Amino acid sequence: MINLKTLSKLELVQHVINWKQPTYRASQIWAWMYQKNVTDVDLMTNLPTQFRQKLKSEVWISQANLKTQSESKSDQSTKFLLEVANSESVEAVLMPDGNRNTICLSSQVGCAMNCAFCATGQMGFFRNLPVDGIIDQFLAIKKQFLTTQITNVVFMGMGEPLANYQQVVSAVRILTDPDGIGMSPKRITISTVGLVPRIYQLAREGLGCKLALSLNGTNDKIRAKLMPINHSYPIDQLLSALRSWVEITQTPATIEYVLIKEINDSLTEAEDLCRLLKGIRCKINLIPFNPISGSDLRRPEVSQIEDFRDILTQHHRVAPIRYSKGRDIAAACGQLRTIYEKTGKRLSPNPQKD
Repeated sequence: MINLKTLSKLELVQHVINWKQPTYRASQIWAWMYQKNVTDVDLMTNLPTQFRQKLKSEVWISQANLKTQSESKSDQSTKFLLEVANSESVEAVLMPDGNRNTICLSSQVGCAMNCAFCATGQMGFFRNLPVDGIIDQFLAIKKQFLTTQITNVVFMGMGEPLANYQQVVSAVRILTDPDGIGMSPKRITISTVGLVPRIYQLAREGLGCKLALSLNGTNDKIRAKLMPINHSYPIDQLLSALRSWVEITQTPATIEYVLIKEINDSLTEAEDLCRLLKGIRCKINLIPFNPISGSDLRRPEVSQIEDFRDILTQHHRVAPIRYSKGRDIAAACGQLRTIYEKTGKRLSPNPQKD
């Protein structure tokens, strides 16, 4: 049987034609799945009864199974442990902030990038999520919060989104399809550690979404210490790709910079960061490091964080300090780690060039 959520809209149209139905039936099914969050074919009441019976014998529609959720006492963010495609357990987070309600989605089970500041990277890599495993996270959270308007989506959960490129792109197309979930692409951000070929490819994809680059160092020595991917794609290659992204998409980038005590938080490095990004349209999110189990890395003092920020603003850079939400429930940036995977088979991180 076919899981309809694994199909693109064009693929669904082709199936509808094969079922000897008018092509508009595909849009009806699409709307039931993604606008109305329906997984029971019997509830698709604008489809003919005979067609529904045929569908029930040939297709099914996946949905995530909510295993547990934890709400932060400090900022009302909520972490969800969800069972998605092939019984994979992944985490997603709902983060309210004034009129904004952002869902942070996972794109992989585990992560192969092995960044020193990230808990998920300590798991190693298990597997990529298919498109239904990504979209079902969004739909499950939306179902739990029916009266809450989801305004933004960030691909900043478990995994490296650009290492699961095609499935993430397919998920973005569903999220932004007017007949589907119907989000504005400008409200969707894809984060990356810096897979250079994929940045170029994404720029040409025409999705209209935003890009966030996890930089975290102003020279190759520091960045490689924190992020092994830098051995494959050093900073000069990375910034060339970033300039290309901005030029092709005409969209400013976001730089994510995790501040780690006595590693990358000196005022000299703040000056270096300004020089490095000269001429690139971007804002810089400063993220104080969130301590993780088994790591000796530490967060800088508040005064040091603010002094670092002040250097950037003196250079006319937009540089907000982002104190991550959900720290008390291990949902903050770099802390997504599923306990169900800790005893599973670990695959050694081995980031390779595409």
